[in-house]
Order: sequence, then C-alpha cells, then structure tokens
Amino acid sequence: MVLNHRIIAMVGTAPKRVECSTCNSHHNYRASAPGEKKTAACGATGTPRSAGPKAPRMSAAATRALQAEADHRNIWEKAIAGKAMGDFVNYRISNTFEQGDLVRHSKFGDGVVTRVIDIRKVEVLFKDEARTLAQAMVD
Repeated sequence: MVLNHRIIAMVGTAPKRVECSTCNSHHNYRASAPGEKKTAACGATGTPRSAGPKAPRMSAAATRALQAEADHRNIWEKAIAGKAMGDFVNYRISNTFEQGDLVRHSKFGDGVVTRVIDIRKVEVLFKDEARTLAQAMVD
C-alpha cells in the first residue's frame, strides 16, 4: 500500500529519508511503489531525476472549490468596483434593502444585496461568502 510521506532529508535535489504521515515512522526514500519495477526515469540509485519533489496533486473537488472561491471574489469585486464610501449603508436589522443595495456590516465588511428572499430576509454577497441577513425588524 502506498501512503503519504513527508521528505525529512535530501542529498542534493534527491530525497533521502521520509516520514510516514500515517504512523510517523522514518525510512529511506523508495522511488517506486511496492511491487513495481524501477523505470527508465530512475537512476542507478532509484531516485528520480527531477529538479525536486513534485507538488501534490489536487482532487477535482478541491480544484472546483478553489475555482468557485475565485469566481465568488470576482463577482464581489465587480459589484463594489468604483463605488464611493458614501454609497454604502451601515447595516441595521431595522433597515429595508433592495437588490443591488450596498451594505457595510460591522463584522463581515462591505457587501452587495444579491436578492431579497422575503420581506424579512436578504442575501448579501460579502468578500468571503454570501450570507442571509435579517431586515425590516424592530431593534
């Protein structure tokens, strides 16, 4: 079985010793997985001829999450681009908002109302994420 390892010692650009992320044991680096034969890309010592360790591969879900986060940030930046500080209204639970209104929240920062859910709730897009906030309620 192949498990994740962390490089703890290198000789030049080649890994020499690794630590198992599962059991924390240390052993010499092995270029090929158990049961595999050494490939032509490996030298006589069995170490790969790369400039250094490869970056870990990301799962498809992680890639999608990063892309969604970048898309979200772009939408937020476009929504507030060119707006003056005076265009933002300080959020109060008693205020009533409409789609497109600019809101300044004391905890979440600047945001834009993306939709009115009902007479008591609005969805506001902040830099980090969209949040549902109350509106038109008595303080």
